[in-house]
Amino acid sequence: MKTTLAIPVQKTTHSRLAETDFSNLVFGKTISDHMFVADYKNGEWTDLRIVPYGALDLHPANAALHYGQSIFEGMKAYKNDKGEILIFRADANAQRMNESAVRMCMPEIPEEVFMEGLLQLLEVDKNWIPSGKGASLYIRPYMFATDNYIGVKPSDTYKFIIFTCPVGAYYSKPVTVKVETDFTRATEGGTGGAKTAGNYAASLFPALQAQRAGYDQLLWTDGKSHSKIEESGTMNVMFDINGTLITAPTNTGTILKGITRDSVIRLAKDWGKPLEERFLTVSELQEALENGSLREAFGTGTAATIAHIAKINVNGKDYVLPEKTPDAFSYKVLHELDGIKYGDIQDSRGWIVKI
Repeated sequence: MKTTLAIPVQKTTHSRLAETDFSNLVFGKTISDHMFVADYKNGEWTDLRIVPYGALDLHPANAALHYGQSIFEGMKAYKNDKGEILIFRADANAQRMNESAVRMCMPEIPEEVFMEGLLQLLEVDKNWIPSGKGASLYIRPYMFATDNYIGVKPSDTYKFIIFTCPVGAYYSKPVTVKVETDFTRATEGGTGGAKTAGNYAASLFPALQAQRAGYDQLLWTDGKSHSKIEESGTMNVMFDINGTLITAPTNTGTILKGITRDSVIRLAKDWGKPLEERFLTVSELQEALENGSLREAFGTGTAATIAHIAKINVNGKDYVLPEKTPDAFSYKVLHELDGIKYGDIQDSRGWIVKI
């Protein structure tokens, strides 16, 4: 894909590339050399630039620190066998970021700015994209308020940044989850459908309690009755019950419109897999676990793609899921998505941008 914006580049004088052990990458710990930056002021995005990755100079009265105007996205770039760079569904991330911006009273980012900044940053740091299956370059675009003013109102100025991290697998084994019926991640009318920092801050305490009890993540339930499964930690969640795939709808404003979720749904429909976008109740889930009709459960998200669930705790009781068969839907869809992302399977849906 050709770039059209002339974005000035200031290259680092000390690359950390040679110091990086690509065989031992901890997710999110290793950051590439450069970042794309743009500033919003006087009603427009200005001063687009690529600079060395480094610390930000923030005023103590920075509005984002006090009032939480901060949104972000997550996506990945891959290298195929020819050494070409492949980005998966970046246009969908750009669209979702703008939906989050609208909800948080922040300016939308023109798709040209988002995509050109991303593409040119990847060209500068292309040697940071690891090779091999299971490895990728995690991309973190984010925006935050930059007014230096203590007053509860939307900021007039913002900063948009993209930086990248070479990563390996997010989950090295199937995860264990606990159904959460006390704490609430999001409620109707809230910000659950936006990818904003505050949603994650609110989830940390209950997630920590679950981890201390021996579980990797939570299965969040609705805030009104705690009777319906919504999503799991940083992932959407899907259940295969008697051959039908069930996943929560995203039209309530409480659940993030996951791009991996949407990709799985589109593949399921193409393959004729029975699918229901509806809330699975906690009682339905427990009944399916007890009578053996739950064939599998898995999370979907950018970091893990497909996270297989091995154990679910419902109402204080642990249920170990049955061993997956080789033809399990989650294996099939993971193989298809990975094949598209790494260029091994033809992309017939326009999901891949190639550099």
